[in-house]
Parts: sequence; C-alpha cells; structure tokens
Amino acid sequence: MTYAVSDLDAVSCIRVEGGGAARGALRVPGDKSISHRALLLAALAHGTSILEGLSRGQDVTCTRHAVERFGVEVVEDGQGRLLVTGPLRHEPDDVLDHGNAGTGIRLTAGVCAGIDGLSVLTGDEYLRRRPMDRIAVPLREMGARVDGREGGRLAPLVVRGGGLHAITYAPAQASAQVKSAILLAGLSAEGRTVVEEVHPTRRHTEEMLEQFGGRVAVQDTRVSVERSDLAATTVHVPGDPSQAAFWAVAAAISDGGEVTVHDLYPGFGRSDFVGVLQRMGADVDFDQAGGTLTVRASRLQAVELGAEDIPGIVDEVPVLAIAAALAHGTTVISGAAELRAKESDRISYTCAMLRAFGVKVSELEDGMVIEGGGQLHAARVDSHGDHRLAMAAAVAASCATSGTTTINRWESVATSYPAFAADLMRLTGVSVTADAEQQA
Repeated sequence: MTYAVSDLDAVSCIRVEGGGAARGALRVPGDKSISHRALLLAALAHGTSILEGLSRGQDVTCTRHAVERFGVEVVEDGQGRLLVTGPLRHEPDDVLDHGNAGTGIRLTAGVCAGIDGLSVLTGDEYLRRRPMDRIAVPLREMGARVDGREGGRLAPLVVRGGGLHAITYAPAQASAQVKSAILLAGLSAEGRTVVEEVHPTRRHTEEMLEQFGGRVAVQDTRVSVERSDLAATTVHVPGDPSQAAFWAVAAAISDGGEVTVHDLYPGFGRSDFVGVLQRMGADVDFDQAGGTLTVRASRLQAVELGAEDIPGIVDEVPVLAIAAALAHGTTVISGAAELRAKESDRISYTCAMLRAFGVKVSELEDGMVIEGGGQLHAARVDSHGDHRLAMAAAVAASCATSGTTTINRWESVATSYPAFAADLMRLTGVSVTADAEQQA
C-alpha cells in the first residue's frame, strides 16, 4: 500500500528504496531550539511579540500549549506568524505535557521555578525516562521545590516556584538545556545568577534574552543573568541547522549529490557539523552571513571527534556516523557520554543502526569506533522513538546500494520535521512508502 505524503508523517513503519542521489535546494523547518525559547520568552515579556518561521513540529507545539496553560494568549495572524501576548502571571491551569521534547520540559521547568504557584510537567514514555535531576538540583538550590519520580530524577515533575535567590552553578556536563533552565529561573531571582560551563554550549538563550531586553552577560564559559523585565519583540526563526545536517550528509555521500539549504541559523555552536564535514574533506560552501549551505558529493576521510567537539554536534552524531561509515579510514568518537541521555541511548542505538546497514562498529562507553570505506546495504532499523535516528536511517537507506530498508517507529519524526519523507523523495527520487503489514 502506498500512502499519501501527508499520511507518512504519522505511520509507525516506512520502507525506503535505495539507490538515490540527493540533489536540489530547500528550506528546512524553523530552528526547534530557538522556537522553544521564542515562545517562552514571549510569554514572559510585556506586550505582544510576533514570532515568524516557528517550527511546526510536535515538540514546539507542546511548548505552545504549555504557554497557553499559563493564560498567555497565542493566536495565528493568517500569515504563518504567531502573536504571543504576555506576561504570564499565574500558575498553569493544567498539567504541562511536553510529549517527547527534552528541551521543552527542561526550559519550561526553569520558567515554572520563577512563578509563585504549582506546576506539573510530564511527557511521553521516552521523555519520562530521561534524566531531570540535572535541572532539579540547581532549581532547588535557587529556592524552588522540585519533586518527581526517583527523587526528581525522572518526570513527571512537580515544581512549586517563587521566592528564588541567585546562585553560581557549575554543571558537571556541558548542556545548553541545563544552562538555559537556570538562566530562565534567574530572571525572577534576587541577585546575579551565574552558570560556569565545562565547555561552551549553544547560546540561543543568551542571544534571545538580549533580544527581549534581558540583563545577560557572556564571557567564555561564564554566563550570568539578573532579574529582568522583558519587552515584546519580533523574532524571525531561521532554518534549523540540525535538520540541514541530514541533507548535507546525504549530498556528501551520494554519487553526484549536491544540496543547497537556505536561511539557516548561523549562531554559536550550531554549524559545528559543517566544520566536521570539512575536516572529513567534504566539498562545502557555507555563507554564514546569508545562512546558505551547499554540500556536494565528496571522497570523505575518517576523523577523530572528542569531548571538545561534542557540545556542538550533540544532535548530529547519528547522521555524521553515516558519513563516517562511508569515509576512508576509521573514525573515533569519544567524550560523548551525554548521548546516552538523549531521546534514546544514541550511542548504543546508533551502533545498532550502523551494524544493520553492514558497517563494522565498536561501541565505547562514551562513543564509538567506526570502520569506514564499505557500502551500505538495505536493512531493518528500529529508531527506538528517536527522531534523529529515524532520519539518519532514512538518509542511509536512500544511499544504500540496493534493496529496501524498513524503519520502525517512524512517527517520532513528526516531533521535529513532519515533512522529512516528502523532502527525501523530492531530493533523492527514491520511493518512501508505509509498510502495510506493520500498519495493520
């Protein structure tokens, strides 16, 4: 059975034909990380903010619904923009369900810590297994009461906020989500809240706080914020570099491939995957000022990636692993233990995906060793509910030498990139259909 493109967004299992070459141009969905922050900061700001280009994936939709639970008015203007009128002034009127969005739940918890009231935050079966103590601990130090399963290590979380005081906090692991939760809580705290990072992480929150008039300062790995009254503004959300990475790799590894992605966000720590591809010898043109990225078919070389690289490619490792599988030599990825606490155990499941495609790979506690230079063969892959694994598998499947690859739990892709299957078919010409037997 062949499904219409719109139906492919929600099916649980798809079949992807191999033998395609990625060619063409596109704009990927609005940056998911920026979209979450735009909604939350607009909700905290005085006045009506205009948000354009917002991600339409399920993750960001959950954050929009959470904002509305606080009584903030969110309306569409008929031109694809959202008008968000703040500030929020009271506790949410119901449970805040963040679906599969780790960014959404952690950042919203920071907002809840600053509100005088009770908030309950939860998510789907995958999100409820992800660690929450990394935000619960600093928020408690600031004066919020945070409870959850296993002492607050897992969601659902119950946050009773208000009466916060500033702290200086040094997270054990580099995490933009943890940093952002603390900074958002710091907007309501007495004094100057400081986060001292192990390695610099993505600066979406700092950049957007400044845009909304927040009192924020950045110096290398030290970020601080003071109590601030935010003012409404207009936010254009550019394309998501993490989504562009799939097409960049697809172009680099396919015979005759060439893909151009327009209107990408060029901010700190978001285009690091481009540098990795360049280190691998990829033919890349990146106009950071204009946000235009073009990648062409290339003879790739193995690369070594360590702890200093991981914060900037934490979401791109699964698809970069596909590039490594087709590169000449052995790629070593280490210092990536954080990947075990993402939407899935991305170290273990990325290795399993590679093996399914016929790649020799060894799993490390904090990474993997990938022997490149072979070919990809059609496979059966389980995404384990992780949208990035599902999309990486689809890229690999489209470049496989022959045969049809089956990808289970495909519906997870709708959290961030609902039109991915449509773009894959358009750029590569391969057939993508639902597995009728799996849908029955």
